[in-house]
Amino acid sequence: MGKLDGKVAVVTGGGSGIGEAAVRLFADDGASVVVVDLDAETADAAAGAVGGRAVAGSVADPATWDVITETANGLGGLDLAYLNAGVYGWDGPIEDLPLDVYERTLAANIGGVVLGVRAVVPVMQANGGGAIVATASVAGIVPFAPNPLYTLTKQAVTGFVTALAPNLVGYGITFNAVCPGVVDTPMTAGALHGLDASDLGFTLMRPVDIAQVVLDLALGDGTGRSVAVLPDRDPIEWTFPVWSDLSQA
Repeated sequence: MGKLDGKVAVVTGGGSGIGEAAVRLFADDGASVVVVDLDAETADAAAGAVGGRAVAGSVADPATWDVITETANGLGGLDLAYLNAGVYGWDGPIEDLPLDVYERTLAANIGGVVLGVRAVVPVMQANGGGAIVATASVAGIVPFAPNPLYTLTKQAVTGFVTALAPNLVGYGITFNAVCPGVVDTPMTAGALHGLDASDLGFTLMRPVDIAQVVLDLALGDGTGRSVAVLPDRDPIEWTFPVWSDLSQA
């Protein structure tokens, strides 16, 4: 028996990269998977490969989340939500930042997580609990100077996870963040602008290795964690100070 037998999982950004690897891993472990992607063709392909359901749309649109939760409920509820969709943003001069890129980056990387949690918590609460994992980045822990906008959004995710997780404990819902280094995905390929990762000192990690950490976080009891995943190292849990630490100092 798989660890996710009889469970329903949602994966955003599930048409490629880490999301697609998670879709396959969750399905192999027994889950019925709802695959969400902005691109309908890739969503259909990833869902079709595992006998899942596809939803095409923007995770920054509340209407998309209505469809996602309806689809999950049609499969029996919702046990695991992997909020993975995101974009790389802007690595050019800040004074040249196009407003549409700024808005799209915040909408996907922050809005997709906030609206996702807003949508899935009531469904999980009705089911007696569940697990939410969001994709942040090592940039969500340590600022990444080549892309401050991306850093902004990913630090927003890790902060949101740390602050919100205690409020979900009473619902039986865990909320954690996975913080990968550089992963071999289409987004990374675009960010490299045709350069070789090794020439820049980066070791590319496999998407499936990140997906495995996501599954481990979802199946574990801990909550409010931000876990860094780096090449050739065990996952590292990063502990942020919380309000009580300061108020009791």
